[in-house]
Amino acid sequence: MRVAMIGTGYVGLVTGACLADFGHVVTCVDKDPAKIEGLLAGRMPIYEPGLDDLVARNVREKRLSFTTELAPAVRDAAVVFLAVGTPSRRGDGHADLSYVYGAVREIAAAVEGFTVVVTKSTVPVGTGDEVERLIREVRPDADVSVVSNPEFLREGAAIEDFKRPDRIVVGTDEQRAREVMAEVYRPLHLNQGPLLFTARRTSELIKYAANAFLATKVTFINEIADLCEKAGANVQEVARGIGLDNRIGSKFLHAGPGFGGSCFPKDTLALLRTGQEYGVPLRIVESVVGVNDARKAAMARRVIAALDGNIAGKTVALLGLAFKPNTDDMRDSPSIPIVLALQDKGAKVRAYDPQAMEEAQKILSDVDYRSSAYDCLDGADVGVIVTEWDEFRALDLDRVKRLLMQPVIVDLRNIYRLDDMKRHGFRYESIGREGTAP
Repeated sequence: MRVAMIGTGYVGLVTGACLADFGHVVTCVDKDPAKIEGLLAGRMPIYEPGLDDLVARNVREKRLSFTTELAPAVRDAAVVFLAVGTPSRRGDGHADLSYVYGAVREIAAAVEGFTVVVTKSTVPVGTGDEVERLIREVRPDADVSVVSNPEFLREGAAIEDFKRPDRIVVGTDEQRAREVMAEVYRPLHLNQGPLLFTARRTSELIKYAANAFLATKVTFINEIADLCEKAGANVQEVARGIGLDNRIGSKFLHAGPGFGGSCFPKDTLALLRTGQEYGVPLRIVESVVGVNDARKAAMARRVIAALDGNIAGKTVALLGLAFKPNTDDMRDSPSIPIVLALQDKGAKVRAYDPQAMEEAQKILSDVDYRSSAYDCLDGADVGVIVTEWDEFRALDLDRVKRLLMQPVIVDLRNIYRLDDMKRHGFRYESIGREGTAP
């Protein structure tokens, strides 16, 4: 099957490469000539484990190609996926659909024969209706079915998620479109990927509801962590105790500095806006957004407290900048407000991240970016673990202690054991765990 993928961002590139690996012939389209030039040369615009090899293999097998020319790709395709950005709109937090609608007008002008137009971008309820209206406006004669097919990819594990999904949601009431989408995902039948067909508006809402619920779990355990600190309990054991209940589950119950990334912050705001438009206040989601924003701001205060409130002129070494490991994504990362707050209080900030420093430099200035974790810690007054990269999980603690000006570690991800840090003589601050070592 011939597929056109409009947009080569995170979702578009991963989806296009995986569909090509299934045997479909995929053309990825992007308006950015530099991005397409890089992809043609084998340079990935994002970091995602295994993506470069996946792309290279399918380009070599002539199942995957890249172009800036939308019309020829759409004209030859049976399925056109919309995977352009939907960032939060300034002012009201709603999803900015200008890129979606701009692409739809171009698609409408180019389609030939029966074509399924699939909204892969995360869009508010009712967007599919507007996409269909725009296509009819531009091409009343177009034989097109508009489908919602939200993505549920985790950054850092996106290829595995695509090939072994929990669910594949397809929103359409048209039989022809159902048959085409079933064929698109037919290779997943061997893995028994559950294909869930719903109405289009239901499909659109599933994506937002899922992300808002997961964001709620993250925020809930962070508030419980604060209570654990005051009550003398251990949040990791609390999380395990409640997570063993299969009605709750263990995922997204890891206390930390708050959620970030490309999905949760944007999607919770967009869902709030949708609720306002329909006159349905979403008070739980509203609280989640407020608590998460406040939590990020509070993390810098933890670092300052670890140095007894005396941070001016001190050197802070941040380990990790990306919002999570195995990605270079800096969007709404907790590291951003932490750096800005520390700098505002007069601290000198160093940082090291295995993948995200290039992206970080576009956002954070006056930061001393270092080449390794140990280089970052050398001569610093305090080390702060912000992102739980694997390489930070087994640092040589004796070496770390020798490198630091004073043995102070603030671990915002709880990746070390309290007794280990005490044995090595650190003053160790973590999240939601009883006691401070030593």
